This record gives sequence, C-alpha cells and structure tokens, in this order.
Amino acid sequence: MAKSQRHYLSYMLRLWRTSDGKKHVWQASLESPGTGERYGFASLKTLFSFLQALVDSDDDQIHDHDVRGMEERGDATTKRRET
Repeated sequence: MAKSQRHYLSYMLRLWRTSDGKKHVWQASLESPGTGERYGFASLKTLFSFLQALVDSDDDQIHDHDVRGMEERGDATTKRRET
C-alpha cells in the first residue's frame, strides 16, 4: 500500500522568552488544531529539528520515537487534548 503524501500542515505556534538567570532563552509550543495535541520545546533549535523531521517524514504524523527521543533529552514535551 502506498504511503500518503503530505501537502499541508497546520499548527498554532506560540513563542515566549524566559531567563535562566544568565541569559534569555526562547521557548516554543506547537498545537495541532485538528487533534489538540501540543508539543513544547525548550529551545528554537529543538523546534526547528522537530519541524524538519516532520516534513522529512513520509507518514501522516511524525514518528513516535522522534518525539520520545526529544522528550528523553528534556528538549520537548507532548500533551494530548483531554476529552
């Protein structure tokens, strides 16, 4: 069976600046309007890595192991909408 090809992605992007006492750091979150799933990122670098993995993926969603790896390193968090 052929894999679906993605032509469009939609996320709400939130950015905010925090301080670790020494320097300012930008953090981010993405929220899928369709599923309510939210991804949080400790830095813009990890946000960009996530987006790159997402567009490089042939599947409809980013692979779970990619997100788990970011979570294990403390670079990202995932939250699903409560029903």
